[in-house]
Amino acid sequence: MERYLMIALLIVLLQDDAIAIFVALQSPEIEVIGLTTIFGNVHTTLSTRNALHLLEIAGRTDIPVAEGSHVTVTEGVKLQSSGYVHGTDGLGNQNISPPKGKPIEQTAAEFLIQQASLYPGKVTVVALGPLTNMALAIQLDPEFFKKVGQIVVLGGAFAVNGNVTPAAEANIFKDPTAADIVFTSGADVLAVGLNITHQVVLTDSHRGELAKSNGKFAKYLSKLLDVYFDYHHTAYNTRGVFLHDPTALLAAVNPSLITYSEGVVRVQTVGITKGLTIFYNKQKRVVEVTEWSGKPSVKVAVTVDAPKVIELVMARLVNS
Repeated sequence: MERYLMIALLIVLLQDDAIAIFVALQSPEIEVIGLTTIFGNVHTTLSTRNALHLLEIAGRTDIPVAEGSHVTVTEGVKLQSSGYVHGTDGLGNQNISPPKGKPIEQTAAEFLIQQASLYPGKVTVVALGPLTNMALAIQLDPEFFKKVGQIVVLGGAFAVNGNVTPAAEANIFKDPTAADIVFTSGADVLAVGLNITHQVVLTDSHRGELAKSNGKFAKYLSKLLDVYFDYHHTAYNTRGVFLHDPTALLAAVNPSLITYSEGVVRVQTVGITKGLTIFYNKQKRVVEVTEWSGKPSVKVAVTVDAPKVIELVMARLVNS
């Protein structure tokens, strides 16, 4: 595969974000050129701390961390927390020591613009959290959507229920206006939604393999999974966890793992269906002018090779 540059844009909370980061660092196909942080299941400041901590664990403090926005693009302060899913610290209540590193002075949006300008067409942004930083970059630089290579979005619930409301997936719900800006920007966007990630399950057996292995990342992660597994057992009655973030990451690393349809995606920004992602696949010609008319198309993942995703995740963690 041709080597390309990648920025992982994420909210660092715990299991699936941490797994995605470690898998990225173990992927020879790509070069991780930065992490940017955002609010979500933890606040942005804690997200930044966790990103710095994970890079220290990985021995990759050469990778810059740019802190993102603390509020949505409409300046709504995000005070939500999902400690019952990932622990109050976002890392399974491990009470980690403060990292030695610091974020760079640039904001996440500024960093994204800089990197896309330095390597036009070669930067893939893997957006693993709310899309606020991406929307801010688009607003700050009208040419950003042309310079960035691809934006792989972990977000949306296409033809399935959401995971924060029946209508909405968490990353989109937490800043739906930002999501609508990104989906309609004209950038090369691939959305990997819950319809895909709910097919990719890391089981108790896989967790046991991680714990028994000699892989540095595998051993570290196996300690952090208690809260996440407990949540999935309660919420979904399953003895495993969904690998949301690693699936989106690997869709960027190896595009053959997914297939997709193309069309226009709009996001509901208010009301009972706030965060709903509505995909118009253009199979039916609509004569009336609608909110989808004249908007650029994006790619929406429709199938995934789930066994291969699990195989790649396990191999790259066990061999770390």
